[in-house]
Amino acid sequence: MRSYVRGALGGAFSCELVEAVSGFEALRLLPRERFDLVITDINMPDINGLELVRFVRTSTKHSHVPVLIISTQASARDRKKLKDIGADGFLAKPFEPEELVESVRRLIEAPGSGENGLDEDG
Repeated sequence: MRSYVRGALGGAFSCELVEAVSGFEALRLLPRERFDLVITDINMPDINGLELVRFVRTSTKHSHVPVLIISTQASARDRKKLKDIGADGFLAKPFEPEELVESVRRLIEAPGSGENGLDEDG
């Protein structure tokens, strides 16, 4: 999935992409740099995406950074939970590269716009 995301975004944006192989590694990387966006899955080794979002939202350095969740867990209840913990966007797997690019573009250009894919109706 990381390769798929990197391939989709690498062709669409001229930016540095930083990957973490696990939630724990993401927690180690976050304090070291400034990030414009965090993309995470819910299901990851060791620390899940929900815990990662909670960390980002409580971090003084990253609390403003948009968070995009990609996951197979896409029910209205799941989306409400993600919204409640502070995720800014959601993309259900499987998705097309264009959908990812559009979600990232929307979050980077207009954070907090409300068009984030987290509405309970889908």
